[in-house]
Order: sequence, then structure tokens, then C-alpha cells
Amino acid sequence: MTALTPPEGLLVPPGHGRTVTTPAHAVTFKVTGTHSRAASSFEVVVPPGFDVGAHVHTRSEELFYVLEGELDVLAFEPRVRTPDHWQRWESTTGNRIVRATPGTVIVVPPGCPHAFANPTDVPAKMFFQSSPPPDHERYFEELLEILEAGGPPDQRAIEALRTRYDIEQLTPLKHR
Repeated sequence: MTALTPPEGLLVPPGHGRTVTTPAHAVTFKVTGTHSRAASSFEVVVPPGFDVGAHVHTRSEELFYVLEGELDVLAFEPRVRTPDHWQRWESTTGNRIVRATPGTVIVVPPGCPHAFANPTDVPAKMFFQSSPPPDHERYFEELLEILEAGGPPDQRAIEALRTRYDIEQLTPLKHR
């Protein structure tokens, strides 16, 4: 009779993990679909001026935890989805965007519009978790391939990528 090897957990020390760097932000893969059936986890550095743009997922649930710096965040359905300036949106219950500081947690269920932006002059860092894996890790990898092609980003390719990975962009992504 062969003894079974007991399962082991995953330990990712500080500064470790594969990092994907785009002109807009740096994403370090901490836990991927290879290691978890529940969620992919990332550490994201959000540079000054970056705005992911309001967007929504029909399948994915996300969690954001601000580690350093400050981010403006949105996690509600607005009265009206205007095509720009999600920072001015208001929910039917009167909610508005929040300035998230270290220790703030944001949970976004499927179907909930959400966004984050760094309005400050210093980088912000957050822990980001997306379920189910591996959609977001594949999205980040393929986005990098598009952006590495050189020249202005291929907006059609980015739109097709977002559609493939359950991202409906409601307002534009912006970065300095």
C-alpha cells in the first residue's frame, strides 16, 4: 500500500510572485487558479492618475483591501450610468464614492458596477481578489501582450479581451 502525500498549503513571501507590469499599473500574482479553486489573489500598485474606469462583471466577485495610499472607490449601481465621470455618480440610496485609506475593504458582488482611481500624487497599493479563478490572471496576461505590441493600445483588441473575460466597461480607463 502506498502512502498518500498530505496536501500542503502555499506560502508566498513578501516581494515574491510573478509581476506583470503594464504602462498603467503593476500586478503581482500571489495566488492563481493553480493553487486555489476559490479565488485568484494579486497585489496591485496603482500609480498616481490611474483610473480603471467603472465596469461590471456578470460572473465575478471581487474583494479589494487598501494596503498603502488612497483610492477613490465606487461599488454601487448609480441612479444613472453616465458615460464618464463615475466619481460623480450617486446610488438610489444616496451613496457616493468613498476615499479608501489603508485598512478599507471593498466587496463587489457580480452585477455591481465598481471602479477605483488614484487621485493622489503617490502610488497606492492594494490586495485584490477575484473569484472564480483564473479569469483575472489570464486577463492581465493577455492585456500585457496587447500593450507590449508598441504604439497606441489597440482599443478593439482590448474591448474583445474585456468581453472574453466578463468585463463590461462603463466609463473609460485612464492613466497618465
